Amino acid sequence: MRLLALLLAALLPLAAAAESAEAYSQKIASLIAPAKLATLGKRGANPRVEKVVAILEDARRAGYAVSLVASNAVVLANYTNQLLATLTFDSLTRNHTIADRLGVFTAGLDDMRRGKSPIVQRGPYEGDLLSVDHIVPVAVAPELDNLIANLELMPRRMNSSKGAKLGARQYDYAKRFRAAGQLSAQRLAAILPR
Repeated sequence: MRLLALLLAALLPLAAAAESAEAYSQKIASLIAPAKLATLGKRGANPRVEKVVAILEDARRAGYAVSLVASNAVVLANYTNQLLATLTFDSLTRNHTIADRLGVFTAGLDDMRRGKSPIVQRGPYEGDLLSVDHIVPVAVAPELDNLIANLELMPRRMNSSKGAKLGARQYDYAKRFRAAGQLSAQRLAAILPR
């Protein structure tokens, strides 16, 4: 009985310290709210992506599904455009998966909580810094600079070698961003191949 009491006493502070799924979602919502993102300068959302992914990992470690926390965050952030909400949700969960596959949570989670780039721990880019890439490059669509749905984690060397190249994936995303009201018809026409 005494052992059980000691065990419960040891676990009680942990239970009290664990946050609710709603609390994690609210933290993320404050980082991804469109109204706040619109006030940021050039590449201002990049560190927010790393912070959001760290919060998602903290939530996962607390026992919550990443998809649940991310979907609640998108709702709390007031994404009223359904397509943009879906693209943002996809970006949040995809970036968490990328970070996990690259092994950055083992030694870089504290860096990510501060919006700093961790070091890739797994794969061909091991030892490289993680960076935030624009799916549709800023050079061709500057209005997508701080759009969370356009931001993706990748190793810095991979990002540098990619540059402002456009391929099928970038064209597809540009069309989606146009459908979500984030690109003008003129900008889309300028991006798509002739």
